[in-house]
Amino acid sequence: MKVILLEENRVTDVADGYARNYLFPQKKAILATPVNLKKFEAKLKAMESFLAQKKKEAEELAKQIEGKSLVIKAETGEEGKLFGSVTVQDIVDEMKKQHGIDLDKKKVNLNDHIKTLGEYSASVKFHHAVIAHIKIVVEKL
Repeated sequence: MKVILLEENRVTDVADGYARNYLFPQKKAILATPVNLKKFEAKLKAMESFLAQKKKEAEELAKQIEGKSLVIKAETGEEGKLFGSVTVQDIVDEMKKQHGIDLDKKKVNLNDHIKTLGEYSASVKFHHAVIAHIKIVVEKL
């Protein structure tokens, strides 16, 4: 029997009993009739255009911050070691303050722990295919 698997968004053949006794009652699939196939194809096209729009928005945001530099001033002790460390939240706050760009802290990835003065890099993953890199300069307060 040909069915449309709703969770996987694909059309496949399954055993009749499996479809009737498990997939249909659990609402995991619907019968692949011509009407349902047209609805399914329209849904796939809408989903593809939505994902393409999201990727385009991510690329625009990445262009805005790619190569930007952040200067973070922090208190230091002996030998340039920081009291504490520079966190992702500090980077998000400084990006908003210095460049006026809001970032989600879940999307920012520090390559190293920032515990001393110097230059560091971080990446911002807007989309699985769109990653921007920023430079972070930690200076003495």
